[in-house]
Amino acid sequence: MASNVSAKKKSPAKGIVTAAVLLAVSIALLWLIQRLLMPKYQKGVIEGSFTEEYYKEKVPHEVLFFGDCDVYENYSPIKMYQEYGISSYIRGSGEQYIWQSYYLLRDALRHETPKVVVVSVHSLQFDKPRLEPYNRMTLDGMKWSKDKVDAINASMMKGESFASYVFPILRYHDRWNKLTATDFKHIFSKDITSHNGYYMRCDIKPYTQYPPQKPLLTKKFGSNAMDYLDRIRTLCEEKGIKLILVRAPLEYGWYAQWDKNVEEYAKQYDLTYLNFNNYSEEIGLDLTKDTYDAGIHLNLTGAEKLSVYFGKYLKDNFDLTDYRNDQAVAAEYKKKIEFYDFMREDQEREIREFGALQSYGANAIE
Repeated sequence: MASNVSAKKKSPAKGIVTAAVLLAVSIALLWLIQRLLMPKYQKGVIEGSFTEEYYKEKVPHEVLFFGDCDVYENYSPIKMYQEYGISSYIRGSGEQYIWQSYYLLRDALRHETPKVVVVSVHSLQFDKPRLEPYNRMTLDGMKWSKDKVDAINASMMKGESFASYVFPILRYHDRWNKLTATDFKHIFSKDITSHNGYYMRCDIKPYTQYPPQKPLLTKKFGSNAMDYLDRIRTLCEEKGIKLILVRAPLEYGWYAQWDKNVEEYAKQYDLTYLNFNNYSEEIGLDLTKDTYDAGIHLNLTGAEKLSVYFGKYLKDNFDLTDYRNDQAVAAEYKKKIEFYDFMREDQEREIREFGALQSYGANAIE
């Protein structure tokens, strides 16, 4: 009789344990499904992986880039290291808006304080977000912090919910019919797709003629965009970081009036603005060979030419460490260079075999 009473007394505790186990299993299952359904960005639109790749870095960076394709397709940090020993990283992403650059900078400053921050002015043309998928490619990969929370709140478009960023399954629950082998292969981990944030393309599509530019509707940048540029400038001043504004040496998608606006802003606050359109000949660019998409972005040869030119400017004007002389850092960069060389050779192989690049982001399928 005593044993029966004892069993009855234990049953509530056993029920609590059972409920806790079921809850834990349910949460784990939902997490697993969420991981499966979220885009992996390992093929096609690979720039969706760039934000989170920064957190895997094992070396310090004295130069950080921020912006959209104007930086991650046109500068090669690996080449700058090889030539000058500069350790840099591009925290770029597809159509990265200037307010996202600000919060990514704040996020980076939780890990390191660079000597130089380079910001592309290309994103100043946008005063509000245009497409939700671009928000996702930049923000989903950020680690959770107040900076990510603020970045989400600054970026959300009409129809988006904060909850869907906290629980991405709410956003991607309908990807069941789009799942591929890549989703299953990379459910727990992803391959590195960039080279310190640089998106490599070795194929060539010569520039012939740009399509007609749309009429310039607004000569001034929007107040929201300029407010965040001010925030970036102020933050750099507070941290003792030199801020450089840049524009890639490609004319498409830019207007003379915008350039004038940036020049006036830089002059007002004693900033350096380098519009590399003005230095194309010095850089040695040949847009019959140095672009993969008819002059909109540079390919590897073009990016390396620009990186050699800009790297020399950085080395000549700032007290930057030559990390080739740091044994620990050099060992990590040796691995990076091997990966860089492998990808270049593999892309060149595809181009020889098939007449065009087949992978590495050349196809738009996820």
